[in-house]
Amino acid sequence: MSNQKVSLSEKMSRLKGSFIEQLPERISELKHSLQTLSECAETTNPTLPVLHRHWHSLKGASRIFGFTDLAKITSAAEAQVHPLLDMGNTPIPAAWLEQQRSLIRDLSRHANQLGQHKDNTRRSFQVPYFEMGQVNQQWQEQGSPLVYVCDDETDQVEYLEYQLQCFGYRVRHFTEVGEFEQAVMEQQPDAVVMDVHFPQGKTAGTDTLDRVNQRLGYQLPALVLSGMENFEARLSAYRAGCRSYFTKPVKPLALADALEKLVRKPDTEPYHVLIVDDEPEVAKYHGLILENAGIKVHLVHDPSQVLNVLREFTPDLILIDVYMPVCNGYELAGVIRQVPEFLGISIIYLSSETDPKKQHSAMEVGVEGFITKPVKPEELVSAVRLRSERMRALRGLMTRDSLTGLYNHTTTTEIISAILAHASRDNESLVLAALDLDLFKQVNDNYGHLAGDQVLLALSHMLKNRLRHGDIVGRYGGEEFVILLRNTGTAAAYELLDQLRKEFSGIVFSAGHDTFQCTFSIGLSAYSSYSTLDELMHHADSALYQAKHQGRNRVIIHEAQP
Repeated sequence: MSNQKVSLSEKMSRLKGSFIEQLPERISELKHSLQTLSECAETTNPTLPVLHRHWHSLKGASRIFGFTDLAKITSAAEAQVHPLLDMGNTPIPAAWLEQQRSLIRDLSRHANQLGQHKDNTRRSFQVPYFEMGQVNQQWQEQGSPLVYVCDDETDQVEYLEYQLQCFGYRVRHFTEVGEFEQAVMEQQPDAVVMDVHFPQGKTAGTDTLDRVNQRLGYQLPALVLSGMENFEARLSAYRAGCRSYFTKPVKPLALADALEKLVRKPDTEPYHVLIVDDEPEVAKYHGLILENAGIKVHLVHDPSQVLNVLREFTPDLILIDVYMPVCNGYELAGVIRQVPEFLGISIIYLSSETDPKKQHSAMEVGVEGFITKPVKPEELVSAVRLRSERMRALRGLMTRDSLTGLYNHTTTTEIISAILAHASRDNESLVLAALDLDLFKQVNDNYGHLAGDQVLLALSHMLKNRLRHGDIVGRYGGEEFVILLRNTGTAAAYELLDQLRKEFSGIVFSAGHDTFQCTFSIGLSAYSSYSTLDELMHHADSALYQAKHQGRNRVIIHEAQP
């Protein structure tokens, strides 16, 4: 951690040093702009906005890097220029030009002083350090989620254990609370199913869980499954951190659904932020702060390149400076909003503009807010995380099936198409599976649509838990699913999916007093034989048709013609 902290300070110091080194050149640009303006001292002179932008950019950078004297000079200079921008064709007073020259002289004097003490200035630069957070080891991919079931009623637990295994969970069963506690200290599970009453006491199970949590220093994801329904039992469960309480007998799907919420992996993909700022040092400064907080950043200094970058980088949020050459931030936001696929991306202005009227007019092009420079690092990180999280949530609603949480048809197609586009370059082995539940209409007709939803949820739980993170699973239609297995050969894909088929057929569903079971059929096609999504889907569907024709509840591989 200390190495990260030192590294960040070094990077920030380099940025500050780079800013100091560039000051003479930037002062020369100010002098040139003012000289050009003095030759035609009219407010309609196109050099006036250029002069304003130079002062504005220097003001923002000076504040960010902590140069108080420079910030005062540049702020005063920008304040003098600003009122002239909104005037019509008006002569610029000679006194105003002289004031600008005086401020440039003051700026040059301070810049020379900074240049002479550049090394000391670098060493004095301090920034807050943000920890990216500790990655909980239990979320690392180690196969199916591991569930500890602690219950001394062996017969009931064996049935439950089998059902949970069908849903894709690895299960270890303990009949003694002491044995459970010892096992947890050796290996923490992804979730716990705990009974309350044991021979050691009426609340021995939840008391043990509470003690384990205190020893670990955090609460294990846990729920209670008990034959007791009294207040004392429920209170002990709550105190042990269990928010879900099931009474026996329990429907396996209800328990699996509750476990799914406990073991659901957080979105570990870092937020993506695009920063558009013509000031490289300022952009890098904000970029370093966000990167150090675990956010992936892409910098763009030329606004004309933004649309190309957006198609490759796919940000959750765009931070745009207001005053830039080529086009200003208002115009750039308007251009971005012209493209339908970018309408939903959050845009925030990151600028030293403080004029409320200008801020309000900037919002008219569909920008969500203003962050005023200089911004405190912790406030920048907080604002970016909050808006990026909201963007991810909205995107999830648009890309996920509302019932199963799997990718919807459109998103599945887009993702698989993108993977196929790179598969040839990366020499990746891919297998596409078309899955269809057998006789699903009869399930809905005989047991009702709620029972049908149980089946769909059970299948989605199994697929999410048993397949790897990089594999793609989508709900293609009512009872149709599509799976793309990556870096997998046809034989391995067949073995895996056939095992899942056998296990799924063992799940017992309930509808009122009735119970039933369900099966599915799968057709496979390989990328090595077919290169486009249409071809893969066509031949996977052909294999699926064969599976149905041969009696259902089986996996068929499409054999490519020589």
